[in-house]
Amino acid sequence: MANEEVVSQSSSTGWRATQAYILAVVCLLIGLAVGYLFRGSRSPAPSRPAAQAVADPAAAAHAGMGGRGGQPPTLDQMRQMADKKAEPLLAKLKDDPKNADLLVQVAKIYFSTHQFTEAADYFKKSLDVNPKDVAIRTQLASCLYYSGDVDGALLQLSQATTDDPKDANSLFNLGMVRWQAKKDNKGALSAWAQLLKTNPKLEPAKKGPG
Repeated sequence: MANEEVVSQSSSTGWRATQAYILAVVCLLIGLAVGYLFRGSRSPAPSRPAAQAVADPAAAAHAGMGGRGGQPPTLDQMRQMADKKAEPLLAKLKDDPKNADLLVQVAKIYFSTHQFTEAADYFKKSLDVNPKDVAIRTQLASCLYYSGDVDGALLQLSQATTDDPKDANSLFNLGMVRWQAKKDNKGALSAWAQLLKTNPKLEPAKKGPG
């Protein structure tokens, strides 16, 4: 009985050490922005009114439109900018509706201006043409996550990791969504453990030089 308790305690200690190591590596990856598609480690925000200013300076700068008094553009203004920028691409799509590259270009325009629902629609259309495109499926998951559809994001990321079990971006994001949105620490650690196992070059050196 005593031996069994020792073994149990040893296994528990070993698992806690593994968890701590994985979390340490993931924190390092976040710091280095390796495989990190989400802009920041935020949870999905609730629907925002169109008049609300976007609090993302990088996106505002990318949009190239300022609000009144030097304020960042509103989501409504950014939507107008996206529509205008996407207009020539949408015209091309009328003649070539299954052009996956054009669909992705339009999706990225809407994504960069926080129009995540519209971006998701075009990423989905691209995946209808190329269903095995893991990179696009992972971007679709980001759109769904930011629009508040956490379960949809997890479904897409799970499919991405099924299509390519070694894809670092989808594995990393799968862990992030499980951790942040679902509070599923065990599931997050499982995804990150697979990330480190299949991408050993992402693992920091365990030993110093010499």
